[in-house]
Amino acid sequence: MRNMTQVKSKTIKILPRIGRLCFWGALICVPAGFGQDTAAFFQQNCGACHSIGGGRLVGPDLQGVLQRKDRKWLLAFMENPQAALDSGGAYGKKILEESNGMVMPAVAGLDRAKAGELLDWIDAQSKPAGASPQAGTVPAPPEPSFKPADIAMGREIVLGTRTLANGGSPCISCHAFSGLPMLGGGSLGPDLTHEFKRLGGRRAVTGWLTAPATPTMQSVYKTRALQPEEILALTAYLESVSETKDAAPTNGSRIFFLLGFGGCLMALVSMNFFWNKRFVAVRRPLVAGRERGRQ
Repeated sequence: MRNMTQVKSKTIKILPRIGRLCFWGALICVPAGFGQDTAAFFQQNCGACHSIGGGRLVGPDLQGVLQRKDRKWLLAFMENPQAALDSGGAYGKKILEESNGMVMPAVAGLDRAKAGELLDWIDAQSKPAGASPQAGTVPAPPEPSFKPADIAMGREIVLGTRTLANGGSPCISCHAFSGLPMLGGGSLGPDLTHEFKRLGGRRAVTGWLTAPATPTMQSVYKTRALQPEEILALTAYLESVSETKDAAPTNGSRIFFLLGFGGCLMALVSMNFFWNKRFVAVRRPLVAGRERGRQ
């Protein structure tokens, strides 16, 4: 009994120490985990269009963004970019003009709390190295260089004659391109003939294809990510299409309508030719025969 009492007494004394250790351990570990989770979130959802100290991509460089605009507006913009731009303001117009009219898509899972964490992380990254444990530039993708073989490979990927390594759908199933045969591609997504210039060049297109920012593209390629050589080839092809003289977007819907209307007209003419005078009437011959019988 005495031994059990001593054990209980020692346990009661040790428990507060264990509790304090767990408390301080949680304080130490939470920021590290927070930084890793937020960094991964940024790379997956923001890194395709933004760098931190690495220069402009599709969207602006986010280094020092809290010094350029107040936190309240930034949080509202991150939650609902279109609504923030519609509310007016010179800063929103400037962003829209510099992005060639492209509006940042709403990021799935980004609520006010997560947006605040992301802003804090971006602010920490914006500080000089050493000023914060998390400080450090998030660079933009490097400027790629192309060969003629890359353009040819990109065209094959677009047409679907070359299968993507991870089984993704070919671009032509949703998008149209100038210079493609027949209908020129699908109409579910936008025409990509001038998308290279609209996004802002090789580095921006490479970054966007690495981590597509739109909800539709994310759902399609989240588990079927493009390989680096595929991204390089597609970027090369998009550049070649955008530089083609008189590269007007292909109106696949109009072509489809004209082909359908023409095919229907030809079918009607053919039916009239083959069935002409094959069937004249039913009632008229019966009446005429009856009248001849009376006579």
